[in-house]
Amino acid sequence: MFASVFSAAISGMEVHLIKVEADVSDGLPSFTMVGLPSTQVKEAQDRVRTALKNNGIALPPKRITVNLAPADIRKEGAGFDLPLAAAVLAAAGVLSAAQLGNVMMAGEIGLNGEIHAVSGILPMIIRAREEKCRFCVVPYDNLREAHLIPDMKVIGVSNLQEMIRYVGAPDSYKKAVETKRKEKQENAVDFCEIHGQESLKRAVEIAVSGFHNLLMIGPPGAGKTMIARRIPGIMPELTVEEGLELTKIYSIAGLLPAEDPLIRIRPFRSPHHTCSAQALAGGGRNPRPGEITLAHRGVLFLDEMPEFSRRSLEILRQPLEDKVIHISRVYGTYDFPAHFMLCAAMNPCPCGYYPDMNRCRCTPAQVGQYLGKLSQPLLDRLDLCADVSPVDFDGMSNGKIGENTKQIRMRVEAAQQIQKERFKDEKIQFNGEMSGKQVEKFCHLDDSAGRLLKMAFQHMPFSVRAYHRILKVARTIADMEASENINKEHLGEALSYRSFDKKYWN
Repeated sequence: MFASVFSAAISGMEVHLIKVEADVSDGLPSFTMVGLPSTQVKEAQDRVRTALKNNGIALPPKRITVNLAPADIRKEGAGFDLPLAAAVLAAAGVLSAAQLGNVMMAGEIGLNGEIHAVSGILPMIIRAREEKCRFCVVPYDNLREAHLIPDMKVIGVSNLQEMIRYVGAPDSYKKAVETKRKEKQENAVDFCEIHGQESLKRAVEIAVSGFHNLLMIGPPGAGKTMIARRIPGIMPELTVEEGLELTKIYSIAGLLPAEDPLIRIRPFRSPHHTCSAQALAGGGRNPRPGEITLAHRGVLFLDEMPEFSRRSLEILRQPLEDKVIHISRVYGTYDFPAHFMLCAAMNPCPCGYYPDMNRCRCTPAQVGQYLGKLSQPLLDRLDLCADVSPVDFDGMSNGKIGENTKQIRMRVEAAQQIQKERFKDEKIQFNGEMSGKQVEKFCHLDDSAGRLLKMAFQHMPFSVRAYHRILKVARTIADMEASENINKEHLGEALSYRSFDKKYWN
């Protein structure tokens, strides 16, 4: 007897519909699985057989064949246990084959018949809705995540007996899951806790307003990491679409919290400098999102940037331009979203005090070797560089409280609203995303600003990429002052953030 049920395989960010087919026929007792299953999927036959036995269901001593179609897509993970069990039960006559028609399932089965949560449920439910499935059967522990898609009927089951009961009578399912929505909390860290560093705060505000990449250079203990950790607090709240997009990414990565699976705050990822290139970009035989993708719509913070391997740093070049990262493997090419704001911090030399020669003990060769870990093409992709000076005693002890996070965020939101109005027909949101053609269209210089830019280009020769990034930053500064055109002051401030490669990388 033949029966089939739908499931899904996740390859990168894509969800492929998989048809789990089972056939029970006369012949020598055996259990054969075909359709390019991985070792994890092949082990499902032993888990399913044992779980059925422990629940009082004996499979007939016949030839059981399971096919996972299409056969040219590799199947990974333990999520195929539940559809495999359902298909085999229907083929053996325990369930009706018609009951599994146009139904999607996913879940891992324990040896006692309990059904455990799996990752990637949200994108599977979205795909089931696209395929107009009648309903989905998922582990009960995944039900909160599945309910993020309100217009799809989802049944959450805790064991095999419940699966058999509710597949036969889906309308009898009355279980409800408690929704534990966490109210958005203000960040525990606030900008008002930082004393001094007004110029660095200004650079951070510009970077966030236009979604520009930022590099902070200064001695240890000056506050670079403190300020970086406060950046998500001044970023606007996620929209509903952005929240679902992030939730889908974190679902595939298996990083969603069980209590409240919807991502509500912008991510802040701070990988250690020992992070490998594969962990940063995403990898594995069946690639999963890396740190770059997990920082999508948020901040990727690289502390002590020169300590990262050269290979890891150079991986950043392509996603910084294209806002997507392409990974090629034997079984295909995968695209992961990578629209993030890069914030990096570094010391100017191994000891951290260059160019203060009274404190720096590094030789010129050591300084050159340390700074040389960052290539010029990578530096060209950084829109702003802020010099960080140590705070003196008076700055720390004067008791003056600076602006708080909420005040800065209000100005950032005002500047970004101007950009959204400007780019409503351009398929972009922020100044930092403008192409060369869009820079020419929207970055209008007045006469004095044009003369200043020409003079700067003659004395400080920039690449075309750096030239465009200067104009993008100047456009953001003008937006922060609600100015239609870019004037000399706006351009001068933008140029001041590009002088780092002449000061340190001369």
